[in-house]
Amino acid sequence: MGLWKSMVLILLIWHLPVWAACPVWSPARANEEISRLQQQITQWDTSYWQQGISVVDDGVYDQLNAQLTQWQRCFGEDAQVDPSTPPINGTISHPVPHTGVRKLADKQAVQQWLRNRSDIWVQPKVDGVAVTLVYRNGNLIRAISRGNGLKGEDWTQKVLLIPSVPHTTKGLLANSTLQGEIFLLQEQHIQQQSGGMNARSKVAGMMMRQGDSELLRSLAIFIWAWPDGPAVMPERLRLLADAGFGFTQRYTLSVKDADEVERARARWWSTELPFVTDGVVVRMGKEPQARNWLPGQGDWLVAWKYSPVSRVSEVTDIQFSVGKSGKIAVVAILAPVMLDDKRVQRVNVGSVRRWDEWDIAPGDHLLISLAGQGIPRIDEVVWRSTQRTKPTPPKGHFNSLSCFYGTPECQEQFIARLAWLSAKEVLDIEGIGEAGWRELHQVYRFEHIFSWLALTQEQLQSALGISRGGKLWYQFNLSRQRPFTRWISAMGVPLTQATLNASRDSSWQQLQARDESSWRQLPSMGERRTRQMIQWRDNREVNALSNWLAAQRITGFMP
Repeated sequence: MGLWKSMVLILLIWHLPVWAACPVWSPARANEEISRLQQQITQWDTSYWQQGISVVDDGVYDQLNAQLTQWQRCFGEDAQVDPSTPPINGTISHPVPHTGVRKLADKQAVQQWLRNRSDIWVQPKVDGVAVTLVYRNGNLIRAISRGNGLKGEDWTQKVLLIPSVPHTTKGLLANSTLQGEIFLLQEQHIQQQSGGMNARSKVAGMMMRQGDSELLRSLAIFIWAWPDGPAVMPERLRLLADAGFGFTQRYTLSVKDADEVERARARWWSTELPFVTDGVVVRMGKEPQARNWLPGQGDWLVAWKYSPVSRVSEVTDIQFSVGKSGKIAVVAILAPVMLDDKRVQRVNVGSVRRWDEWDIAPGDHLLISLAGQGIPRIDEVVWRSTQRTKPTPPKGHFNSLSCFYGTPECQEQFIARLAWLSAKEVLDIEGIGEAGWRELHQVYRFEHIFSWLALTQEQLQSALGISRGGKLWYQFNLSRQRPFTRWISAMGVPLTQATLNASRDSSWQQLQARDESSWRQLPSMGERRTRQMIQWRDNREVNALSNWLAAQRITGFMP
């Protein structure tokens, strides 16, 4: 298990750009941050290895462990290559060392590895804890935890309580050494839906705890190596199945190329399995003699892991935005990480109140995953920086009736209103978005949200260039032909499209003539919505805008 975790650390440090850059800290702060994280990981290790209790998700542990190693290297400390290696209280040598398995990044790397190799097989990379089973004269005489690959602890008494592990064997297996993964039996587990479920830690906990023998009945074993076993894979699989190790034969497939490996990997990702997996192992049928096996030297097999469903990322900044309705949204800017095929650099926190509840500051580390439609979300705050300076949210009272005019304190909501009115479902002004509106507003300092209607073609071309400015002038003029309902939508009228359609109002005068009873008769107009509509209609700035549009001879606003 120690070797496996060392490989994980190397891979995480290599692949996660957030940890490739060293933080700009004073020596005192670096010492404080490193010491605090090191103490936390030590506490997790103690709980995990001495009490069999995992208090943190495996993925979070691995990534923060890699973060610690990176910080130690950045500030000249002696990095612990594998601070998570379990304490080896016993000194039981493996008859055959565990080689570990090298991880490949993608399909292209698998293709490269397959060149000039034949007799290829693929298996699920079962997520559990590794063990050696030693059979002599047909009896299971020893079970050894993986440890550092060369020596482990005596798990014989625990393994003998796992019903699915045969106590006796015969034939070629009567005097054999087997290596495999003890895993937690699942019912209809689909990796794509349920993820890792912290399976590795759960199994380790069961194996480390004293007592709780009944829990061991929920464990099983997947044999992935029979050192010096039969030379050909089919015979190896058949004999293992006959002896009671049926999972190996059922989930070992012959493949010809990387395409078939990819198909098997995708199928095991999305279909029901009796165990948790974190990828696939691709191996040659022919293996070297067991006397040549050494940790880190298993060049006849590789792993292609699944992309993690969640990643730990550092918060580099907190930003605030004010929407057209006046709501303040908080966004955490992240050191970029890859989730699935998406590069994630920001995540929505929600309202200011929600941000206060999360208590997120730059320097904190968040666990990020993808929600429906690939939208990044925060799962939890996994680590908080020792020095936490939180920015101040925008000051001012913002609501659905504020910031129709471009005052200094209204900058963000004002720009949001401009971006809204140019949207396809409103005035459908092509060729301009938020950045373009900021650019124009910076040059001409709009008085209100419709001031752009007064810009000339020359002014637009001066600000944006002849081609772009000319096209936008055409779009601005085209917007004058939009229906009345589109213009009041641009003004933020608090009505649904269904209500607008049902009202059949085509002028400002008709809208003004309605009383409360008239509004209540329209679809979706309850007491609250009616009250909002009347407040909007009677608002002084809204009425000033309607008069300005009338002066611009916009349909529906002229007397």
